[in-house]
Amino acid sequence: MKKALLLIASFFVSAFGLLAQAAPPAAPALTVLRAARLFDGTGDRVVENAVIVIEGSKIKATGSGLAIPAGATTVDLGDATLLPGFIDAHTHLSSQGEENYLQGFFDDLRRTVPEDAYRAQTFAKRTLDAGFTTVRNVGASDDVDVGLRNAIARDWVVGPRMLVSRYPLGATGGHCDRTGFPENTFGPEFGPERGKLAGADQARQAVRLQVKYGADVIKMCVSGGVLSLGDDVSASQMTDEEIAAAVDEAHRLKRKTAAHAHGDLAARAAVKGGIDSIEHGSFMTDETLALMKARGTYLVPTLMAGEWVTRPTANYPPAIAAKAKAAVAVRSDMFRRALKSGVKIAFGTDAGVFPHGQNSKEFGLMVGLGMSPAAALRAAGPAAADLLGLSKDIGTLEPGKEADIVAVPGNPLADIHVTEKVFFVMKGGRIERRDSGR
Repeated sequence: MKKALLLIASFFVSAFGLLAQAAPPAAPALTVLRAARLFDGTGDRVVENAVIVIEGSKIKATGSGLAIPAGATTVDLGDATLLPGFIDAHTHLSSQGEENYLQGFFDDLRRTVPEDAYRAQTFAKRTLDAGFTTVRNVGASDDVDVGLRNAIARDWVVGPRMLVSRYPLGATGGHCDRTGFPENTFGPEFGPERGKLAGADQARQAVRLQVKYGADVIKMCVSGGVLSLGDDVSASQMTDEEIAAAVDEAHRLKRKTAAHAHGDLAARAAVKGGIDSIEHGSFMTDETLALMKARGTYLVPTLMAGEWVTRPTANYPPAIAAKAKAAVAVRSDMFRRALKSGVKIAFGTDAGVFPHGQNSKEFGLMVGLGMSPAAALRAAGPAAADLLGLSKDIGTLEPGKEADIVAVPGNPLADIHVTEKVFFVMKGGRIERRDSGR
């Protein structure tokens, strides 16, 4: 019986092989995008009379006034600028802060995991529609981020390309734990399987477990945070040994690392431990910034999160409101000093703290604090791509790279706020959004 099945299988393999030889695959479709301008992410200027030739999912050619290949489908976007698809290096697509904090907290407790998964799909689409074709999702629970990443990759749902971290690593009782509540409110204490650790050995085990179950990147909370109830926003929460062990294990497994760090000493310890990026960095001093510059550590500033938590209508509990005020009071000065020192900066917003789809407002905040429009666009292009380890595929509009392309009206180098008016989105050569009349 087994021999007969093997013979049948061999027959079908041979038959399908012959069919494949007889019917070669069709050539990839050619698409041409035309617009008044092109900012390719490699410099400080726009190219006029822009043309991008796309073959299948890849960029074939870019330039000014290129000839249109025979048989190509042409999309003329008029008085617009073509840009590399934006990259947000700090998102939380499985959650979203609500206008009413207490109502949102209550609703979060009542939702099932499948509901969270369906909800995350809507956040993913809003993010893609806003022009963000790739995101790094740094913190989620119940594998909602892993499932969403996989579903998008398989074309089951619409959304950006995702790198995910699963559970963030952190100290028991720290920012990434459920702090500020009586014992057993949420059941047994979490351990390394959900990122809560004590000691270097548990840090390594926590990394291994996140990678085992699908993490692309390792996120850790080395200092206190704003939206947690039971900690000081600037306090160090992981030991130097824990940080170094987690980073070493992640890098050994070829995963990059990101550290939530508002506090200066915590950020400095993470940089010394080899972290790839500091998220937030509100209280960092010149000494820590100099160390980041020397070691090539990225800053992901997440300015939009600060805007949201200190908005006039915010209704957070007093402990959270006080921490938000303290962090935002110093973050702008830190950002200006980071710019002056030459620290590498990658675009990241903390979307999920504020409503998804508003990520592009980060551009205006960065420019308002002294960054040039071109540098802000590159932060969401080649800089973020480098941080994510995806430079060979995305981040600039160059031949051979994925055709992740967005269009905005006018010229973003003259008015960075047009990045908030994306009307055309292409991801991997496929048009995901094109507003009527364009």
